[in-house]
Amino acid sequence: MISTPRLSWEAITLKFHNPFQLSTGVSTTRRAYWIRLADDEGWGEGTIPPYYNVKDDDMKSFWDTASQREIPFPDDPSEITSWIGQDGPAPARAALDLALHDRIGKKFNLPLYQLFGLPKPAPVPTAFTISISSLEEMAQMAADRPQYPIIKLKLGSDDDIGRVAAVRNARPDVKLYVDANAGWSPDEAVKLVAALAPYHLEMIEQPVPGSDIEGLGYVQEHTDIPIVADESVQSIEDIDALAKAGVQGINLKLMKLGGLAPTLQILRRGKELGLKIMLGCMAETSLGVTAMAHLTALADWIDLDAPLLISNDPFEGITYDKVQILLPDRPGIGVNKKK
Repeated sequence: MISTPRLSWEAITLKFHNPFQLSTGVSTTRRAYWIRLADDEGWGEGTIPPYYNVKDDDMKSFWDTASQREIPFPDDPSEITSWIGQDGPAPARAALDLALHDRIGKKFNLPLYQLFGLPKPAPVPTAFTISISSLEEMAQMAADRPQYPIIKLKLGSDDDIGRVAAVRNARPDVKLYVDANAGWSPDEAVKLVAALAPYHLEMIEQPVPGSDIEGLGYVQEHTDIPIVADESVQSIEDIDALAKAGVQGINLKLMKLGGLAPTLQILRRGKELGLKIMLGCMAETSLGVTAMAHLTALADWIDLDAPLLISNDPFEGITYDKVQILLPDRPGIGVNKKK
């Protein structure tokens, strides 16, 4: 534990139930950081996959600098972004953003959705993610989870068509999302999207590298299936570029965008431009995922299943009634530490 007068942070090693393989590699664990304001006034989380190339030392340096500031913590959510500033890694800013929002919600005895003036989130189903594995294993995982009406398949490896076919055969009833995690070239993506059309996909997430916004638009030109940008969404400026390119949807994640305040700003801009909104997460604890769940009333697609993929989540926040996400009835983010 690193202690400071105003906040502290603690590293947590999260363990996956099963090895989690993407086009970028395979993981069995993920490093998360639990942020606590003094006297536990507010909690936050900073968690990011290795392929984002964010250094732990840079996040710790940001928190250390923030802890030395003598300016009082804000009591108005509209002041949080300016208090935090734009320097520092996005997941480090997200952790502090969450903690400050949690503090204000608790101070005024309001859950975050009320603090934002949003509708109370109704129970909604989340997608359940199956990472890259053999055709047989992915099909078996889908078959073994008949309670999930939405499954997201990680692709971006060899025989992606075979993987989708195997899962569709195992679950002809399920809504299928696929996510290539930037694993295809634009031309390869166009061919694969055409070949995948018979399997009735609901969306295709980030088929090409994140920097290739024009490539995303090129793929969208060749299909009616919504192309959803994920790694391409890093700032509000990206939203205008993606809309101009013709992409149909955007996947928002607190850890890559810097927290709730910038995520809400980007979400509203996306809606203004007619984009469909997906709320996603990294491999996070229930702390970060519960914070995002306060925004589900504004979304078209929900992919908040990280607590279902982790075997040692240290927090209790959202719960899952079969597949329905249920928000806790507590102020702030609404998360407690498990006993």
